[in-house]
Formats: sequence, C-alpha cells, structure tokens
Amino acid sequence: MVSVSDEVTFFDEIGGFETFRRIVSRFYEGVAEDEVLRPMYPEADLSAAEERFLHFLVQYWGGPTTYSDQRGHPRLRMRHAPFSVNLEARDRWLGHFRAALDSVELTPEQDARFWDYVTHAATFMVNTPG
Repeated sequence: MVSVSDEVTFFDEIGGFETFRRIVSRFYEGVAEDEVLRPMYPEADLSAAEERFLHFLVQYWGGPTTYSDQRGHPRLRMRHAPFSVNLEARDRWLGHFRAALDSVELTPEQDARFWDYVTHAATFMVNTPG
C-alpha cells in the first residue's frame, strides 16, 4: 500500500527545487528586458518577485508550503488586479515562460502538463480588454 508520504509529486518528478529555480530564473531574465511586463513590477530589483513566484510554483506542484506560510492564500486575481493585464501582456508572459520551460530538460508529458497549467493561469489573469 502506498501512503501519502510515499506519493511522488510533480515537484519531485521534474527535479525538485533546483529545476523550479532554473525555470523561474530564466523566466525573469525575459521579464527584466520586456517593455510591456517590466513596468508591472514596481521594485527596482526583481529578486523578491522571483522568490515569490518560485515558492508559489513549488507549492502548487507539491513542494514545500513556504509560499502560503509566508504570504497566505495565493489570491492570484486579487494580487494582479492593480495591473492592466491584457492579451499582449499574457502572450509576452507566456513567451518568457515558454523559453523558461525550454531551458530545462522535461519529458514531453511533463512539459505539456506544466504548459497547460501556465497557459490557463495566464489567461485567468487577463483583466483588461485588448
């Protein structure tokens, strides 16, 4: 019999914390240079945003609950509400995330699962027409 503690999570399956760190780091390299997305980050240094996103993804995919322990419930739409997220912003965000996923070695199934989640999440964040 398999216990809950023996269950392999997607977090573990793709390589754990370091794989997520590489994905998020590559993603923010793109965001830092993006004229549409960069203004949505009020901090001069993106490292705090990078850490928040890293811990969110880690927790979502079955890793440690650091995100909720530090920030509570994700409330993604509420946290993004102050920013005008239109289709162009979504597409740019997805472009940087695609590059990030392409920078790590995932199986086609793992890639598809991760990509499916982020495409749905990015579309869910759109709050402005156009």
